[in-house]
Amino acid sequence: MWSVGVEPDRRSGITNDPNRPEDPQYILRLIGQVINVSLETVKIVHNLPDLGLADDGKT
Repeated sequence: MWSVGVEPDRRSGITNDPNRPEDPQYILRLIGQVINVSLETVKIVHNLPDLGLADDGKT
């Protein structure tokens, strides 16, 4: 298990370490959950009704 760049925040002293020695599959499950939420969000957005706004190509 590697832990590159894991050190406490200077101001708060909190260590943000996604590595979990007791659960080595944690980060993989977390990534899978993020991907799943992203895919579901895309489905929801594509199913939203059209707002009737003209798309003139200028954004």
